[in-house]
Amino acid sequence: MIARFRSRVTAALTAFATVAAGVLTAPPQAHAIYGTADIKPIESNIAAKFWATATASSGSATARSAIDGNPATSWYADGPSARQQLTVDLGGAYDNLRKVKVLFAHRGVEYRYTIQVSADGRRWNEIADKSRNRAAERGAAHLFTRPGTRYVRLSIIGTSGHPRIGVSELQVFNYLRDDLVLGADMSWMDDHQNRQYWVNPQSADKGAGPHLLDVAKDRGMEYSRLRIFNEPRSESTGQPAAIPRQGPERSLQSARWVKERNMGLGIDFHYADSWADPSKQPKPRAWAQLEFGDLTKAVYSYTRDYLGRLIRQGTKPDKVAVGNEIINGFMYGSEAALIGTTAPPYFVDQADIYQSKPGGGLLWRYWQSTDPEEQRLYNEAWDRFTTLATAGIKAVRDTSPKTKVEIHVIVGTGRLAKTMEFWHQFLTRVKAKGQNPDVLAISYYPEWHGTPEALEVNLHTMATTYPGYEIEIAETSYPASGGNGSPMPNSPFPRTVQGQADAIQRIFQAANDVVGNQGTGVLVWEPAGWQSMFRVVPGMPDTWEPHASINVFNASRARHVLEDTVHVTTRVGRAPALPSAVRVLTTANNRISTVPVRWQALPDGATDRPGEVVVGGTTALGKVTAVVDVL
Repeated sequence: MIARFRSRVTAALTAFATVAAGVLTAPPQAHAIYGTADIKPIESNIAAKFWATATASSGSATARSAIDGNPATSWYADGPSARQQLTVDLGGAYDNLRKVKVLFAHRGVEYRYTIQVSADGRRWNEIADKSRNRAAERGAAHLFTRPGTRYVRLSIIGTSGHPRIGVSELQVFNYLRDDLVLGADMSWMDDHQNRQYWVNPQSADKGAGPHLLDVAKDRGMEYSRLRIFNEPRSESTGQPAAIPRQGPERSLQSARWVKERNMGLGIDFHYADSWADPSKQPKPRAWAQLEFGDLTKAVYSYTRDYLGRLIRQGTKPDKVAVGNEIINGFMYGSEAALIGTTAPPYFVDQADIYQSKPGGGLLWRYWQSTDPEEQRLYNEAWDRFTTLATAGIKAVRDTSPKTKVEIHVIVGTGRLAKTMEFWHQFLTRVKAKGQNPDVLAISYYPEWHGTPEALEVNLHTMATTYPGYEIEIAETSYPASGGNGSPMPNSPFPRTVQGQADAIQRIFQAANDVVGNQGTGVLVWEPAGWQSMFRVVPGMPDTWEPHASINVFNASRARHVLEDTVHVTTRVGRAPALPSAVRVLTTANNRISTVPVRWQALPDGATDRPGEVVVGGTTALGKVTAVVDVL
């Protein structure tokens, strides 16, 4: 986290209400009571993503119009003949696609068709058979389960009336995978051990608590990351902290708390005595005056020794980050004069100590320079940095071979090329030195890292350039208050409890939509202390309750997927024959069944003239819509 913005933000709100949870999820054990948030399971139309492509048996010039998300545009085949095909390439495999929607270009036509899916474009499996259809339906929603799907093919076999074949939309919906890890960095639990966290602190039944991790797990968080300062020190003076919070000793207890609750554990080595982020990467004081070879040995020994301690107490980490937001390198030394760093103060004020020997800072100022001397300095800095990183990776591999290794950077707004140069240099060099990470991770805060759409571009570029790695959003957050509710820079979401839920859900979606199922997790940074998802309860000392937005962790996954749209046709003056039930897919067992629908009454005269009438319906699992074409 960028340190200058890490002060705790607490919402000063006063209204109380119960959360409006998503109707498609099972009721959780208890409900957060502060604020309201309407949270529904995430679904994402992958066919409309910029990386998806469409091809057709004819009329290929307009094929893209069938997946552009705009029903007013259509793909048209060349001529009226049937036996046409439209194929969507989603750009990579997906394991939790559950629904395909098709909307044809013409009303009042009997479309006969099949839909097939494939992992490789050669072997196909049928998911919908409407080859004998005799109903005039402009479209339909089809439910299916087929992990590993990359291609979706619509084959039009025949029609009534011989219209020109056209498709307005072919949509393919993705849902959150069960193996997408949703968690948080909650290192500040070490600072706030006296706080009592409850789901319902003002109720006789307070729900989960009073420990932060109890509430977090109850709300659906599965994983907690812990940052480790070597020897915690004041950022301003460099003096040892009175209480060494987030240090190695105290973090052993935090790790035990995490594992006692059967949550996943991540360790984030800062390799510094205070905050490390893109603008500051100080060496630990104990290593500051080591020769470079000894510094490399210190990184290896420290990493291996601490992991050994974690393992011996029964808290083996699931993942270890070698450094924190290291886009500019880490453990700066004498090269800091060329970098021009001004933070933290003690690093600058005590330059004779901290900058006396070379470290692992990168000299981006010489990137793409044509000057031979500057290129030499650029490459030497990369070699030092990756030598240190390799020592950290090797220590993890030697100590805990099944623990995953993460490298965590950022993509600054408009700076994707820099990050891709980082990955090229880093991965090439560490592999040449005999090591390789498992996870490529970035932080995402819209105010510093761009729009949600830019995030998708960044994730997609990383995933497709380096398909052999997991991709993670290691830090993110969004405020629930401030700025008179106006959105943060680069974000469409207001600073409200609902806006916080929507913003975090959007990030979950971006990670889940990465091609090839490479997106593996999202961690919210310090939800109890930064852009907080909790608030202090007035009149109750040291008592905290979650915002309703915290339910994004347990409400974002679909337990059921509905056939949420049906298309029917009727004649002028006649009532439409609406179905009494719609299909529903239960994701836990992949079974498709039906659920009764209760439709709203049509307004008087709704079918008195040609056109389209939309009718709402309600099921036990959510709302559905009937689109009636009146001919």
